[in-house]
Amino acid sequence: MTAERSTADILDAAVHVRDAARSATNGATGVDTVLAALAEVMEYDHASLARWDPRRRRHTTLAGSYPDDATAYIETRLHHDPVFAVLRSPARGGLWLRDVPRHLLAASPGFQKVLRPLGIEDGVAQCLFAPDGRYVGMLNVSTRRPRRTPDPARAVVTLLTETLAAAVAPRVGPRVGPPPEEPAVDAPAAPARRPDQARPGGLSPRELQVLAELTAGRTNREIAERLYITPRTVGTHIEHLLAKLDLPNRAAAAARAAAWGIEPPADTSPAARPGRSR
Repeated sequence: MTAERSTADILDAAVHVRDAARSATNGATGVDTVLAALAEVMEYDHASLARWDPRRRRHTTLAGSYPDDATAYIETRLHHDPVFAVLRSPARGGLWLRDVPRHLLAASPGFQKVLRPLGIEDGVAQCLFAPDGRYVGMLNVSTRRPRRTPDPARAVVTLLTETLAAAVAPRVGPRVGPPPEEPAVDAPAAPARRPDQARPGGLSPRELQVLAELTAGRTNREIAERLYITPRTVGTHIEHLLAKLDLPNRAAAAARAAAWGIEPPADTSPAARPGRSR
């Protein structure tokens, strides 16, 4: 077993992932170099970067190390998995396996028939979005051993999503005609929003996460702990989202989020379960 890496080491590795993603975006290198760099951020047993093909209505793996049956599931069936309805929320910064509610894991063919036989105990699935809010693909990372808590790699993966999205998005000219379809899900999801609300108010994915946390009345410190960022960063995000939405205070922001149907993911940490003291 290798020694745990320091936060500074992980942040340095994240810079290499960013550089590899930018190089792949420009066509100078392949997407496989991105996954190779990502291994320095968090050790994994399997990983993949897949692009969403709206015409064929499936994912296409650009680089990956999953077995063939797992790759086939990601490409053709994952977007019908009950877990995808939760994962696909634009306010979510990624879904880590340890945070998935037990009832969803029990109902997930992807976990029961694909990941569990591989001995997977941890990892993350991260949906990737273009700057205009289009869903362009996803990152999947799986490990056979639980990761430490707190885990700085969580925040790093979230910070890398924009460059990862650029690496998997097809390089095309200006869009002509209606926007491409995004993956449908078979499980009940949040109320459907109009296309112009795919990313409400022009907020970034992280600002949407912070906005969702405000609906629960959480303080900056509580939000920071849940999102693995600093309270000062939370405050900056709140200032930005208030300005973008032209709202006077966080209470008004929480009310706007509630009206949009935005809410934070359930806290499934041991400290938050009934009968556990904080």
